[in-house]
Amino acid sequence: MTVNSGEVFGFLGPNGAGKTTTIRMIVGLMKISSGEILINGISVKENFEKAMAHVGAIVENPEMYKFLSGYDNLKHYARMVSSEVSDARINEVVDLVGLNNRIKDKVKSYSLGMRQRLGLAQALLHNPTLLILDEPTNGLDPAGIRELRDHLRKLAKEEGISVLVSSHLLSEMELMCDRVAIIQNGKLIDIQPVRDLEESLALLTVAFKVDQLEKAQTEISQLIEKEVLIKDDMLIVQLKQDEIPTVNKALVQAEIGVFGISTVSQSLEDKFLQITGGEEIV
Repeated sequence: MTVNSGEVFGFLGPNGAGKTTTIRMIVGLMKISSGEILINGISVKENFEKAMAHVGAIVENPEMYKFLSGYDNLKHYARMVSSEVSDARINEVVDLVGLNNRIKDKVKSYSLGMRQRLGLAQALLHNPTLLILDEPTNGLDPAGIRELRDHLRKLAKEEGISVLVSSHLLSEMELMCDRVAIIQNGKLIDIQPVRDLEESLALLTVAFKVDQLEKAQTEISQLIEKEVLIKDDMLIVQLKQDEIPTVNKALVQAEIGVFGISTVSQSLEDKFLQITGGEEIV
């Protein structure tokens, strides 16, 4: 898979699929078992330090010195990663993540959402081109999740940073990401733009209860040119909402008795469960 410049890329998979393992291999916390990882064209295997110079990451929860202020934490980290990180850069990332008003307060007074934003500032200090976040919304309340989502979208759009996000909150992936990748049993099985998922989710699974199944099946197939299934003495078809009355009218005009119409819309979770063969997304 490839994460493009300036996009937020979601990484999803059922329990044990290899999602977190892949992330840990990318950032050097595990040895690469096989294959190749390139960051800005630089091989992680062959030139790890040079490749990692382009990466900022939060794997699990960001750890800070709670007795220091947010600013002092960033100053300390800046000394460790590079002598070229200036005070101006520290102020710039603080502004990016929206911590200006609290950056001089001790971290022990921060909420979990504020600590996540401070961790995000820390990961951005050395101007990475790739930002990797493993389950960044864990433990956040809805307001904190929204704040983080808005900051990531801003970073990708305004700074041109590539963002790889691992999460089990599928509804958040829909709002946050440009594309999503799904792995199962260590294999990449699907990559889709989120807009394609949204379009597919606009379809409803519609069941028609009629008195002439085969005739009705033919009528609907000719009208909308979609597959129409017969199941439990009902016709099952994928339709947009505004297509339902059109199909009903055609059936009545063909002198087919329509005794009932029911719909079940697919959630984003349903879609992913379908793609992964019914396994739980973690």
